Amino acid sequence: MPLPTPSLQTSRLRLRAFEDTDANDLFALHSNAHVLRYWDSPPWSEPARAEKFIATCRQMAQEGTGARVVVERVSDGAFIGWCTLARWNPDYRSASLGYCYSDTAWGHGYATEAAHALLRWAFDTLDLNRVQAETDTRNVASARVLEKLGFLREGTLREDCTVDGDVSDSWVYGLLRREWRP
Repeated sequence: MPLPTPSLQTSRLRLRAFEDTDANDLFALHSNAHVLRYWDSPPWSEPARAEKFIATCRQMAQEGTGARVVVERVSDGAFIGWCTLARWNPDYRSASLGYCYSDTAWGHGYATEAAHALLRWAFDTLDLNRVQAETDTRNVASARVLEKLGFLREGTLREDCTVDGDVSDSWVYGLLRREWRP
């Protein structure tokens, strides 16, 4: 069953479906080694990867498995990153939260603001009971975002992935409906 990608707005941000015209901004984001230093996949070197990513976003919506949205500033329309609720499972009423932002957008509260808007939509529209997120244990800023949103660190996945040739641990976070503070 399809899951329409939401269009949401906060005081500073607009969250919307990906468009083909986002490919260049998306490629710039995912080809930045500094931005992806904690990711378990290398920076993109081929612009076609952005087109495949956008196609995957549309496929998620058509299959009803999640929603991935562009995050742009209202003030100037600048593409600053994306946020997603993936692996939506209506039977278990669960999903996974993820996000990626340009390093120029870091430290302004955008990740927290956008994720809050997407979580509000998800808890209200998808009737979620649980949202899970994971972050590299070295990514303290991402852990802070999750904790500001009310997520609790539930454990550590030891040597969970390889990041730039180094084996790395991940923290697992969870947020339950009864803990959500809209």
